[in-house]
Amino acid sequence: MKEWTQISTSLNVNNSNRYVPPQVALKNAATPTNASAPLTIEWSSEKADDQYYLYSHFAEIQDLQTNETREFNMVWNENLYYGPLIPNKLQLTTIRSQSPTTCKGGKCSFQLIRTNRSTLPPLLNAFEIYTVIQFPQSETDESDVAAVKDIEATYGLSRLNWQGDPCVPQQFRWDGLNCSNTDMSTPPRITTLNLSSSGLAGTIAAVVQNLTQLETLDLSNNNLTGGVPDFLVNMKSLLVINLSRNNLTGSIPQALQREGLKLFVEGNPRLCLSDSCAKPQKNKKIVPVVASVASAAIVIVVLVVLFVLKKGKSAILQGLHLLPRTSTMNATFAEKNSRRFTYSEVIKMTNNFQRVLGKGGFGMVYHGFVNGSEQVAVKVLSQSSTQGYKEFKAEVDLLLRVHHTHLVSLVGYCYEGDNLALVYEFLSNGDLKQHLSGKGGRSIINWSTRLQIALEAASGLEYLHIGCTPPMVHRDIKTANILLDENLKAKLADFGLSRSFQGGGESHDTAVAGTLGYLDPEYNHSGRLGEKSDVYSFGIVLLEMITNQPVINQTSNNSHITQCVGFKLNRGDIAEIMDPNLHKDYDFNSAWRALELAMSCANPSSSKRPSMSQVINEIKECLVCAKSGIGKNLELEPQEIMSSDTSMVPMAR
Repeated sequence: MKEWTQISTSLNVNNSNRYVPPQVALKNAATPTNASAPLTIEWSSEKADDQYYLYSHFAEIQDLQTNETREFNMVWNENLYYGPLIPNKLQLTTIRSQSPTTCKGGKCSFQLIRTNRSTLPPLLNAFEIYTVIQFPQSETDESDVAAVKDIEATYGLSRLNWQGDPCVPQQFRWDGLNCSNTDMSTPPRITTLNLSSSGLAGTIAAVVQNLTQLETLDLSNNNLTGGVPDFLVNMKSLLVINLSRNNLTGSIPQALQREGLKLFVEGNPRLCLSDSCAKPQKNKKIVPVVASVASAAIVIVVLVVLFVLKKGKSAILQGLHLLPRTSTMNATFAEKNSRRFTYSEVIKMTNNFQRVLGKGGFGMVYHGFVNGSEQVAVKVLSQSSTQGYKEFKAEVDLLLRVHHTHLVSLVGYCYEGDNLALVYEFLSNGDLKQHLSGKGGRSIINWSTRLQIALEAASGLEYLHIGCTPPMVHRDIKTANILLDENLKAKLADFGLSRSFQGGGESHDTAVAGTLGYLDPEYNHSGRLGEKSDVYSFGIVLLEMITNQPVINQTSNNSHITQCVGFKLNRGDIAEIMDPNLHKDYDFNSAWRALELAMSCANPSSSKRPSMSQVINEIKECLVCAKSGIGKNLELEPQEIMSSDTSMVPMAR
């Protein structure tokens, strides 16, 4: 335009807020040709009641002299919108409207007007306008949205139009979906899922069953493996299932061969009807199975005989004992300046188990004193704990050989007959879960402190993953297992489920263990254990710290925290996601980065999760933003135009 003059720079502009406008736009800016005149943008509304969201991006790209100032106000339809504003040198500032605005008489006007003390005209690097589209129909049912997004994440789908609402408006409905749209006041439900020829690999994902109104499921022409899952039987609304031309194996559940259901399975050479493949398999495999069992039995007998000859009767008796390496452990304790306690000493140090600190699967935890002054936490094995001895041994084995400032220290142990106890250092501020909820009189910790705790917990995990030989996986990372000392310093606790794994890869562990909600779904499905299983659990912990919401919402069809956050994330408003107890006292940029990190850690695919070292680096960046307050300048929010409902504020681009 003739009224504008373009200026530019060859230097890069820091565009690291959540809108990330392209560098090519930020390296250029428009100023009014008449330095005294406002920079004006005008347009006409197609309809008088059209509503708009504005996103304006500013960065100073000229070298100003000491006596020069660039300061201006933003005016929207002749009303002050924001200001005064002084753009930062090569640093992006984004100002967005918090609620939609209409234009008087259908004539829209946006102006940048220099202040009286400004020596330079205003400048504008980039400007975005979004028109509000009113949908008469309700949004797609939340549970269906969560389910289809889980399916997208599970298979790593990347479809261009899988954005926004899956079903609404109909002209922008996602590819491969059909939806029920009979009642304008009722949320649409997904009735067809067509992922034919989509390059799907792995098994048929269990999240498919969360599409409870699905009538047609087409997964043909992919590379799916494994069996036909039983959960398809329970999806009573299904009328058509097309699984043809995959690599499925085993037998088809007989209940799927029902009248009224069209089932297509051709092109799966190793898949058969339940009656046609069960009997031949039984007859063919009885001899090799018996032979294998017999061979294994012979090997075991030979080993036992050799063991008896080598060790003698006393070794057998020791081998039958619950703790065959007790003397070894005692010696190791002595080397570590730790010691073994008698059960009578445990009773004395806990004052006959007077004060209970908590309860877990292993048993009760009591407060105690060693030497009359040193506070300790004493975990006593419950006689009814079936996993107690295994967890006891795992903790002893691990804590004897590891030491880190962010891992709880072991003071000593008790092993006397059936009485087992572990004596730890005492951490006076309890666990992180209590502080998030404020239960037990615990304080609600602020945003920066939460990030610091996350950083310290991540450091403890990184040590287990790369600092131990062999590397270890914790397997039970959750907010209840992150303890805090008097200075809110975080330490990981409860190593009863910890297991070693081969560095650089994964190990097979048939006994899947962990806590529901925090448990890595890929590990739970495959039994393959690796460090990324802890990364997933840490991601869930980070989501808890950000939202203060339950990991599994019992009041909302047992929905998982990743589903709830993912659904809100698509709306683009972080205020709806963040813990209300923070009272919006947090850096926006820091919060967004932490949220993106948490969702990355909780990716259903382990290959797409970061390592703990990468997690630590990202949290450090979040902390820098949180402490500097940069993010509060990156997204300035005019208080005079904030809406009480910001849930539908669109994300730029």
